Amino acid sequence: MSIQQSDVLYTAVATAENGRDGRVATDDGKLDVVVNPPKEMGGSGAGTNPEQLFAAGYSACFQGALGVVARQENADISGSTVTAEVGIGKNDEGFGIIVRISAVIPNVDAATARELVEKAHQVCPYSKATRGNITVGLAV
Repeated sequence: MSIQQSDVLYTAVATAENGRDGRVATDDGKLDVVVNPPKEMGGSGAGTNPEQLFAAGYSACFQGALGVVARQENADISGSTVTAEVGIGKNDEGFGIIVRISAVIPNVDAATARELVEKAHQVCPYSKATRGNITVGLAV
């Protein structure tokens, strides 16, 4: 379900210069990075790239969603980590991305970990935004 502009609590603002081979910065100066295509895509690989930035954001957001779910389920997720792998490749429309989310939750059994990850995938805003648009695999 979409939110309305009146429901927005925070808006991040970032501006890119020169696309995938330039610079991206937030309006508050907290993020200011050089972006370059990775060597695997013919670039210099000297800076970060949009896929790394997306992976960083998705993993942090998913970890937050995991925390929300864990509190609801009274589960101990202390020491847990979430890793997002974002792949880019050619598809029928040019390029597309694929994501794999992996969670390590040391204080719960495998079945509980899987259940928590699946529930987090339902509430994570990044998961909601990408649902039906890209393949997102889950692993624990």
